[in-house]
Amino acid sequence: MPDNQGSTVPMALALTPSGAVRPERNPTGVGVVDADVAKALSQALSRGTGEGLLHLGLMHPSDALPHTLAFWRDFATLFLSRLCMMPELEEQREDARVPIPDDELAAWAAGVPPMQGAELLTSDVQRHLWHAMNDAFRDEITAFKGSVTEYLRSRNPVWNLVGRVCFHLAENKNDATHPFAFLATYATRPGKGARVQHRPLGQALEEHARNRQALLALLSPLERAARESAVVRELVSSRQVYHPLAWTPSDAYQFLRDVPAMESAGLVVRVPDWWKPRNPSRVQVQVKVGGSVPSTLGLEALLDFSVDVALDGQKLTRAEWASIRKAGAGLVLLRGRWVEVDSERLQQVLEHWEDVKEQAGDGVSFLEAMRLLAGAQIDGERAPPAETPEWSRVTSGPWLRELLEGARNPESLAAVRPGRELKGTLRHYQETGLRWLWLLNRMGLGACLADDMGLGKTIQVLALLLLQRAHGARAPSLLVVPASLVANWVDEARKFAPGLAVRVAHSSVVDRELAVEDARKLKGVDAVITTYGMVRDGFGADQDWDTLVLDEAQAIKNPGAKQTRAVKALHARARVALTGTPVENRLGDLWSIFDFLNPGLLGSQKSFSAFAKRLDAANSPEHYAPLRQLVRPYLLRRLKTDKQVITDLPEKTEVNAWCTLSQRQAALYQQSVEELARGLREVEGMKRRGLVLAFLTRFKQICNHPSHWLQDGAYGTGDSGKFLRLRELAEQVAARQEKVLVFTQFKEMVEPLHGQLAEVFQAPGLVLHGDTPVRQRKERVDAFQSDDGPGFFVLSLKAGGTGLNLTAASHVVHFDRWWNPAVENQATDRAFRIGQKKNVLVHKFICRGTVEERIDELIASKRSLAAAVVEDGGAPALTELSNDEILRLVALDLESATAGE
Repeated sequence: MPDNQGSTVPMALALTPSGAVRPERNPTGVGVVDADVAKALSQALSRGTGEGLLHLGLMHPSDALPHTLAFWRDFATLFLSRLCMMPELEEQREDARVPIPDDELAAWAAGVPPMQGAELLTSDVQRHLWHAMNDAFRDEITAFKGSVTEYLRSRNPVWNLVGRVCFHLAENKNDATHPFAFLATYATRPGKGARVQHRPLGQALEEHARNRQALLALLSPLERAARESAVVRELVSSRQVYHPLAWTPSDAYQFLRDVPAMESAGLVVRVPDWWKPRNPSRVQVQVKVGGSVPSTLGLEALLDFSVDVALDGQKLTRAEWASIRKAGAGLVLLRGRWVEVDSERLQQVLEHWEDVKEQAGDGVSFLEAMRLLAGAQIDGERAPPAETPEWSRVTSGPWLRELLEGARNPESLAAVRPGRELKGTLRHYQETGLRWLWLLNRMGLGACLADDMGLGKTIQVLALLLLQRAHGARAPSLLVVPASLVANWVDEARKFAPGLAVRVAHSSVVDRELAVEDARKLKGVDAVITTYGMVRDGFGADQDWDTLVLDEAQAIKNPGAKQTRAVKALHARARVALTGTPVENRLGDLWSIFDFLNPGLLGSQKSFSAFAKRLDAANSPEHYAPLRQLVRPYLLRRLKTDKQVITDLPEKTEVNAWCTLSQRQAALYQQSVEELARGLREVEGMKRRGLVLAFLTRFKQICNHPSHWLQDGAYGTGDSGKFLRLRELAEQVAARQEKVLVFTQFKEMVEPLHGQLAEVFQAPGLVLHGDTPVRQRKERVDAFQSDDGPGFFVLSLKAGGTGLNLTAASHVVHFDRWWNPAVENQATDRAFRIGQKKNVLVHKFICRGTVEERIDELIASKRSLAAAVVEDGGAPALTELSNDEILRLVALDLESATAGE
């Protein structure tokens, strides 16, 4: 961090998969803070998350901070407020355990801003972080020589020991005219080791008569509260604060309204359980939308609309409404309990919603209803006047409530069965995902399935397509995928849903019987697989599709791109987006993907940007809660760390990552095949053996990158299909703050791969090869294993294939194949070994239409030839094949090997 005074630096905080809060690496598009503030906070976080959060709350309780810092500061100040409200805190000190306010934590978490790791903020993580702050406080106060009061004041004058003076408000049911009682007390310690007791505040004047300094310290919170609260000011000036008082409902109401000011000044305030300062029980205008099934489904549906005055969802009678109007404002005893009312504001809000109801006519649109329910004013929603939001509540009627409950909690949905045609068993969470997809699909609503990589998004979509066919889908569905994933989708469809009539609209299709060029000639077809490039060039634009599915949907994150515009212009009854990256933490990506899924839900790009700025500037801990609430029904994310998921996963999942050749690679490969053919006709014996071995190595190098063979040092990403695929994978790993091991059998590939990954991770990683000194090996392993360590490690297979413990990685990439499964498994086991608590996803890069694919087929077939091939790495055994067999093995299938977009 810069040390020059007055300078500022960009800073944002991220939540890591291990549950730590750390400064985000290379933050962009965030606010700035003073360089000294950033340096001090970073140093505190380096000592531990609890220490860092405690520092943030103690030192910056009211400073203007960038949104992620402000979010975590609010968490810390919530902890500190609860800490300070413990009357026995001074006596407990090292033993203090601050109770966790679950309701307030839930409200705070609902407003999480866009940040790295926001999707990881589960209730378990919240409690873990709360305990971390508690432990940090106990460590600091143990080392501090003074009192808790002195400790808090030394950090910031705003923080003072709260809990010495306590205001009590209780019901007095024996007095109809004065049904409330007030008493101020102070905490005292009658004897060593005895429990702290409370005495009337008046006794403090006698107890501290000869100790003016102690008396001033005790009463200082009263003075501060008197400056902020008229109620306390009157109590202090009249000296009634030292005596028990009987209060009317009006007295009690004024007191309750000032509770937040009293607490912030340093008083403990104890009130009846029915009063919740953040959400008191009050009479409200209740607006219901979606009470019954609309005549049409989808985004254009019109939902019915009703307006009533209610208490906790129960409509008031005419007599009750009349009594409230007569009472005016304050506390009213209604249905046996005290509730807050304000007849003037209620009438104002009621008139507003009655006008809205009249304007709505046949009903409000589904999109507007969703925004009203979430409290998200994006495109001029007809919300109540700004000064009266707490006096009305928009709720969903029975039909809409059931729909949203199912979308938000798909575990509650009834099971759906894709039938015997699904050749595979869905795991529990995949069954839940299918229910959710089926619900939104039937409603004509868009769904973003954002499961982690390796959790099986493909099989869930295939099961959905089988359900659609079973229920008589009237048109085929269209799957738009990156060109590199066409073969994967074809293979998965054959494996899990062979009964689906699938066609491919792309040059990379291996089986020409699957090929389709005209989107209008699809009779009897269930699904078509195509690429973003094909859609960009016009494929499918003149066809009505049943369901439009986007794989790696972050491909449309740029709203202005031609590709994005073409995809959004396609016509479909329902839409699905698949992504493994947390799009909800990047507002631009979120808007663009939802503009595809449910056009209009988040408004125009301009209005959404203005809405996001209002959320960020909101003076509330629930900053982003309306947005999260708005998108929640249409976004399903399951993490590999979820308790309901991790027990349902295999410990290790191996997948073939099919790659294509660039035009340059294909040309070099074909040229090499021709050279090999000429050479085989001219040599024999040991020279022939040496020739075959040399060309097998050359083919592998060309499949890696043209520059690997040419040795020109120009490792451009676009020149290699493997480099492109590695970048796609690395972007997802980096976005998820996970770690990856990349193995290559070629030492000379280590540095080019490191350079490629460093661009994606925006930070250097680690490398290890045969020339790495032994002493540095352990240092690099330790660095990778640390929570703050680099996100990737590139290793040569021989140097890093054994003897290392790299369990911090949840992904392993075999960039080029050794052709010996035993050797590859030894490398994989650097991550998949004792101490690994995560599911490990193994990606085996294979170039389509090349020798790499054919060797993989041989190994998978388990034929006798395969056994010979894998001996000693495979190459020596291959030299014994005939010339024709060798040429068939290495021949280039140009159509399947090259897949331009």
